Amino acid sequence: MPQKPRIWVSRRLSDNALARARRDYDAIVNEDDRVYSADEIVAMSGNVDAILACHSEIFDADVVARLAPGLKIIANHSVGVDHCDLEALAGRGIVVTNTPDVLSDATAEIAMLLMLGAARRAVEGDRMVRGGEWTSWSPSFMVGKQVSGKPVGIVGMGRVGRAMAERCRGFGMTVHYHNRTRLAENLERGAIYHRTLEDLLPQVEFLSLHCPATPQTTGLIGEQALALLPPGAVLVNTARGALIRENDLIAALNTGHIAAAGLDCFAVEPGGNPGFAGFDNVFMLPHIGSATRETRDAMGFRALDNLDAFFAGAAPGDRVA
Repeated sequence: MPQKPRIWVSRRLSDNALARARRDYDAIVNEDDRVYSADEIVAMSGNVDAILACHSEIFDADVVARLAPGLKIIANHSVGVDHCDLEALAGRGIVVTNTPDVLSDATAEIAMLLMLGAARRAVEGDRMVRGGEWTSWSPSFMVGKQVSGKPVGIVGMGRVGRAMAERCRGFGMTVHYHNRTRLAENLERGAIYHRTLEDLLPQVEFLSLHCPATPQTTGLIGEQALALLPPGAVLVNTARGALIRENDLIAALNTGHIAAAGLDCFAVEPGGNPGFAGFDNVFMLPHIGSATRETRDAMGFRALDNLDAFFAGAAPGDRVA
């Protein structure tokens, strides 16, 4: 019987995904679910043919240069690959894959939750009730910003952005979007295309970020972009923390120009930015956009599908390098 390829599963995946990994591979599983250091990642690469990695494992140029020559493929359990130096990995002949498609709905759900929660003062209301501070009511009490029927801007109209657009249409919102290229009419579904971000921003009261973090998009939403939004706009980010200049957002929240924000990702993770903690109008979550049972199974299976194809001698369907 042929020997099974040996893989390192770098974090604890769903039970179903781990069962499949153990069935089909000689799997080394990070049972403690801890984050490995760069040196530990390099050391582990000498023991395996493949790494089923998560966003917590950083494959920068230094790590890639030290990876063992026997490592053949890194199958990411994520859509984003900004934790991987793709050029360096390609230079080493290491195949890299990701897991597109399967987390779009779950992430769009979180984006809509953040949009509604930020607009309708969910943090403040929850704190008030839990703290026993809800002692009165009047027509002026806890008045928030209505979402239904408002213009929303989506930056990055990929799979997640389009899933978010569908949910926004369900609230009767007018969808505007900025993307590297305009979508085909059947994908656009009546959304209004803006060739530049500067053209989009003044047109919308809600802004939802769904683009990858790249050298071109890092710091995309800073002082100038925020100033172009109408006063009282709401900002949502379920993509990557690097897209927002967080100090600029804090300044815009302090002036009231940005009425509220819903954030699932931060420049520093885990931990987030303590500067947001004092704002009742900032609804925060710990980067859980894809954290549903169904999606975690699907992500694990998609990563394993890519490994299966590679070790069968076929091209992985989700190869990015």
